[in-house]
Amino acid sequence: MNSDGLLHPQLWHPLYLSTDEVHIWCVSLDRSPQILSKLKSLLSPTELARASRFHFEKDRNHFIVSHGLLRSILGGYLGLEPSQIQFRYGPYGKPLVDIFHQEQMLQFSLSHSNNLALYAVTWNRLLGVDIEHIRPIPEAICIAEQFFSPNENIIMRSLPLEQRQDAFFHIWTCKEAYLKARGYGITKSLAEFEISVLPGDLAQLVSIRGSPCDADIWQLEIFRSFAGYWAALAVQGYGWCSKIWHLVE
Repeated sequence: MNSDGLLHPQLWHPLYLSTDEVHIWCVSLDRSPQILSKLKSLLSPTELARASRFHFEKDRNHFIVSHGLLRSILGGYLGLEPSQIQFRYGPYGKPLVDIFHQEQMLQFSLSHSNNLALYAVTWNRLLGVDIEHIRPIPEAICIAEQFFSPNENIIMRSLPLEQRQDAFFHIWTCKEAYLKARGYGITKSLAEFEISVLPGDLAQLVSIRGSPCDADIWQLEIFRSFAGYWAALAVQGYGWCSKIWHLVE
């Protein structure tokens, strides 16, 4: 796969994704005026209206790049011009595409933080991704007490101070990725399901509303290869592998 094709002036490049793969795209949102203009031309009137509501130019441009490249990526997998893709939205706002490609349904998720966007794409599996820019969060324990499960809080408080920030981002990104996979966003309580806490351990969804069986059908993966960021992926089912591409300047 030639990832540079997505930043070619035509911004369309055929992509191949097997049914046992999850593709992860890490993308810099800081782009040249030429690329920004090309990506803007791919957006729908609704997306352009959303972009115009951002007060700061940087935020507006990041929205244009992240959504224009989403269309380019999905178009590559679906064999469609990016501007032709039409989205519908779930009850809690999760974007979906209704197009079947060779009897397969494409599933995707988008997250962005600071100047990076992260995309996850697969066939026929629910999935969600979250990326967070790592920065000091002095109120991490207070946030955890408000949103995390009692057991997650107990373990976090037992950790040395220097490990608590990593534990916080570990739990937070895993929870966000799972909620995005389910299409809930943050409308559901983050304390309803429990994540393995220790950052050095394998990421795992331990239980959902106290049931380990409900959690067993989900797999989590943590990514620390994006300098200055913590990211997590949640995927329904087993028998898949992830591949990562970086589009950074």
